[in-house]
Amino acid sequence: MNRPSSHREILEALSGIWVALLVAILSSTIVSNALPTILAELKGTQTQYTWVITSMLLASTASTPLWGKLADLFDKKKLLQAAIVIFVVGSVLSGFSQNMEQLISFRVLQGLGMGGVQALGQVVVGALLSPRERGRYSGYTGMVISAGTVGGPLVGGFLVDWPGWRWCFFVCVPLALVALAVLHKTLHLPVKKQHVKIDYLGATLITGGVSLVLMWVSFAGKDFAWISAESALFVAGAVLAIVGAYFVERRASSPVIPLHLFKNRTVVLAMLGGVAVGTAMFGASVFMGQYFQIARGFSPTKAGLLTVPLVLGLSISSTVSGQLIAKSGRWKSYLVWGSFSLVAGLALLGTIDHRTNLVLMGGYLALVGVGVGLTMQNLVLAVQNGVGMADLGAASSTATFLRSLGGTAGVSVLGAVLAASVSTKTLDRGSLSPVVRDSYGDAMGELFLIAAGLAVFTVIAVLLIKEQPLRDSVEDEIVTPTGSGAQTVATELDSPVDTDQRIVDKSVPAVDKLLVLSSDSDQEVAARSAALRSTQNSLPSGSRRVTQPVPSGLR
Repeated sequence: MNRPSSHREILEALSGIWVALLVAILSSTIVSNALPTILAELKGTQTQYTWVITSMLLASTASTPLWGKLADLFDKKKLLQAAIVIFVVGSVLSGFSQNMEQLISFRVLQGLGMGGVQALGQVVVGALLSPRERGRYSGYTGMVISAGTVGGPLVGGFLVDWPGWRWCFFVCVPLALVALAVLHKTLHLPVKKQHVKIDYLGATLITGGVSLVLMWVSFAGKDFAWISAESALFVAGAVLAIVGAYFVERRASSPVIPLHLFKNRTVVLAMLGGVAVGTAMFGASVFMGQYFQIARGFSPTKAGLLTVPLVLGLSISSTVSGQLIAKSGRWKSYLVWGSFSLVAGLALLGTIDHRTNLVLMGGYLALVGVGVGLTMQNLVLAVQNGVGMADLGAASSTATFLRSLGGTAGVSVLGAVLAASVSTKTLDRGSLSPVVRDSYGDAMGELFLIAAGLAVFTVIAVLLIKEQPLRDSVEDEIVTPTGSGAQTVATELDSPVDTDQRIVDKSVPAVDKLLVLSSDSDQEVAARSAALRSTQNSLPSGSRRVTQPVPSGLR
């Protein structure tokens, strides 16, 4: 395909992706303000409150790497449409749930679709645009994600107060269908048919290991002690699965998560930085709705309105930073300021109780919003800028996977802390005593102090990242560290690759070229050998130049 030639055409091509992302993110947060009402009607507990959110995030997180790898092998557009269909089915079933067990189960199906939409959305954007162009449009993507993440509670509160909580699930269906229609009309990507072998064992081990970790942090402290036989079984199973996945991925011809990605310092640090961002993004939206309703006694709609400073801070910062990054090609300074803003906002939220001034809380939420807006999409941008096209899907999905993992684990751990601090059977606002209400408000501060501590790791990771200017084209050279030197990857046309789309150097070795010169005199051979040795000695230690192909549709 030809690359879109105008800003309008690019916006049209990305519009369907943005609608799909909005729907997916919205579905994970829209129920946060509705949960007190849902749990009161379906007779739920604080543990089930957390699992309505966690079950979806768990399924989304665990499936993200697999979706990303499939995007490197098959038609990205059809995969994205399939993920949306799965999401729609899960949404409809969730809306008809008759008890908490059904709701949690159907949210898992929603999460599988959401994982595909999130991972594939990032991959498609990376396939359409060069890193420099992505800087311009990442602000829009960040604004869409932020609107879904933080605007969900506002929409959910309105739906609970008017048509009813079941519409928190039904409202996503027409939007998802619109996304399908727009994608069909505007998104055109090249289809590259390959004979591939999917790493099912690696995908199973990765999914199983991550799931056991998340289940452990969700159950420990409530259903059994942190130090107990049950905890030991969960941890041992997770360690065995993850270690097994490591050895499987080392040998797999087409691994779900290519291990060579972790040799790139920028990619590793950006991924680690995204973990705490996910905790802040999901934790703030999920638990602030509970705080405003239960501790402060506001209606779902008013609780959603009180989170508007978070939405504004996130939307404005992500949009403005995206435009500035596109102009300058530089991104690290925005990550640094964003990480400090994130820590400051979460630390200030750690001081709240059931009597905190709402104006001050609005300022704290705005700081968190600015922090997430400056870091969330720009960390993904840093990852995509550091890898070649052959690894774009795996790298993008792994970054999204770790961010979702941070959000899922964060919600689980913070929910466990809240459940331990406040013990009550139901969250029906009318049945809670003033003591319980005050306890909820006071316990929230502890949650955000924990989140602030995690965000410190984002600051450290961002400070250690070595900035690489954004490439102006997907065909530009990529420099990644290998050993003591650097590896330059030039995207020249028609370069041979193996079945995993990795680089294969079929050029004639210099030694073989010398053997061809057997008809020459010994003096000529010696002269050529000396020249060759001189050339090799002049190259930096540990450096080599290899070639990598560009997909035909993106040339």
